[in-house]
Amino acid sequence: MKKLNLTLLLALSISIMSCSSSEVSSEDPVVIDPTTKVTYEKDVKNIINNSCAVSGCHTGSSPAAGIAFNTYNQVRSQAENGNLIGRINSGSNPMPPTGLLPTSTRSIIDQWKADGFLEN
Repeated sequence: MKKLNLTLLLALSISIMSCSSSEVSSEDPVVIDPTTKVTYEKDVKNIINNSCAVSGCHTGSSPAAGIAFNTYNQVRSQAENGNLIGRINSGSNPMPPTGLLPTSTRSIIDQWKADGFLEN
């Protein structure tokens, strides 16, 4: 009986350990070309459209929290005031609510800020 309990405990431990943080460690490092500026149209718009400005969230006539991401100016405003960047990087209250975007995606938005929120 003791041997069975020990075996089950070992199997459970291995199972739990194999599930923890595998997403984080398997992600490729982010390499941003310093000679190319990140722009809204080229780099950020698709991220916003696929992650934030989706049905039931930050688009349409009644966007979540009254924050719409339908235009460059709307996205830039939320990025400049820290709301967008703070929430996409928040471990305790992330946006999207399903969990943090990949580090590489968040790095693009962080670089957009560093480059001055360029549109084109």
